[in-house]
Amino acid sequence: MNLNRRHFLTQASLLTAGALLPKIAFGQAQKIRVGLMLPYTGTFAQLGVAITNGFKLAVSERGGKLGGRELEYFTVDDEADPSKAPENTNKLVQRDKVDVLVGTVHSGVQMGMVKIAKENNTLMIIPNAGLDAATGALCSPNIFRTSFSNWQPSYPMGKVLADRGIRNVVSLAWKYGAGEEAIGGFTEGFIKAGGKTVRGLWIPFPNAEFQALLTEIASIKPDAVFVFFAGAGAAKLIKDYAAAGLRKTIPLYGSGFLTDGVLDAVDNAAEGLETTLHYADGLNTKRDREFRAAYRKAYTSEPDVYAVQGFDAGLLLAAGVEGVKGDITKRKELIAAMEKAKIDSPRGAWIMSKAHNPIQDIYLRKVVGKENRFVSIAHKALADPARGCKL
Repeated sequence: MNLNRRHFLTQASLLTAGALLPKIAFGQAQKIRVGLMLPYTGTFAQLGVAITNGFKLAVSERGGKLGGRELEYFTVDDEADPSKAPENTNKLVQRDKVDVLVGTVHSGVQMGMVKIAKENNTLMIIPNAGLDAATGALCSPNIFRTSFSNWQPSYPMGKVLADRGIRNVVSLAWKYGAGEEAIGGFTEGFIKAGGKTVRGLWIPFPNAEFQALLTEIASIKPDAVFVFFAGAGAAKLIKDYAAAGLRKTIPLYGSGFLTDGVLDAVDNAAEGLETTLHYADGLNTKRDREFRAAYRKAYTSEPDVYAVQGFDAGLLLAAGVEGVKGDITKRKELIAAMEKAKIDSPRGAWIMSKAHNPIQDIYLRKVVGKENRFVSIAHKALADPARGCKL
């Protein structure tokens, strides 16, 4: 009886171990499920494509694997529509059971994504939308950003203009979260540096009928105009502003989204425009040259800031996954690895702030031909104030 019992227990333990080993191996072999929620149609479609390309390029440079594991992609077109954000996010979180969310561009859509990511504790990397609250009042250990806060690129331009003796500015932007926060950042920097007034003009998103507003600007006669637009809306504004003859008397400035990714669409209308952003053409670093060559080879087009942000989102996820050797169930260690990562980016190396937003250089750029040419560093290692974040 004892012999049979001993034999049974031995056999049972071997069977249990045999059953567990394949499960462990299978778990490690499973693909990492990545949910890409970005705009692939409409005003921001080009931005969504560039971000996706950049992200996949970062993964392909690692042989298509992170921490020894392949990736499986699940894609949703968010249509830059905030009203659809909860439904679209839940498609990826609840239906597709993604391990990480990557998105998005529109700050209004991002708000919906952030809320669901917080509720479900889903790891999320923001590759563009600058929604201040995402790394401010709504900051969370599971939410990271590889782009900027809306405040960040605009704030340094305030000092640039004030240092040139400009005192009265008209601002113009889409009336939604990103526009309001970008203008707020510029205004804060401008007044702090000695500027006097910023008069705000607004247009509903994604309206691009600017004629009445340009007529109003002509009648106000400010020292300069500062704007926040991106994508097709930015291209339209650049062409309309030039056609109205305003550039001859009232210089136009903006955060870098005004001219990034649109120069092919505006002919010569953007020539000489100056903007501030965390990336520029002509940085001429080894890392940037290698990235641009790889991107051109993979996609037969020139990379822009959106491609860089997508690329860096891939680098950040790689830092986390490789930090836990592919075992993404180790969430605490995964997040710690992402927090400590130093991203060797084409824009220049950057690190995460405590609120999970990049601490990065902001460049002054000037349009020369089809390039947003580097002029100078407008602000070195700028950190977002992350107001309201309690991490």
